[in-house]
Amino acid sequence: MTQYVRWDGDDLILFCHLQPGAKRSEFAGEHGERIKIRLNAPPVDGKANTQLIAFLSKAFAVPKHAVQIESGELSRQKRVRITAPNQFPDAVEFAHLAT
Repeated sequence: MTQYVRWDGDDLILFCHLQPGAKRSEFAGEHGERIKIRLNAPPVDGKANTQLIAFLSKAFAVPKHAVQIESGELSRQKRVRITAPNQFPDAVEFAHLAT
């Protein structure tokens, strides 16, 4: 299993490193022991956090309320809980994580 994800029951815990202010929102490989996510939102007024929730919601096919930032709300390093993901993004090797 990759170091940036783990299961907690039916929930997926994702350890992220964010790069706000990018040209587009996308997964961008690994950054140390975290998955790097580029976001096209600026890191002001919670815009990057809002964009992160929307991005992960779409990527894992869950409603926005199923994506929660557990720690790092004011940091680039975040721990995010995704409740019962319905799919795994093609851009990242999550397929082997399905329960």
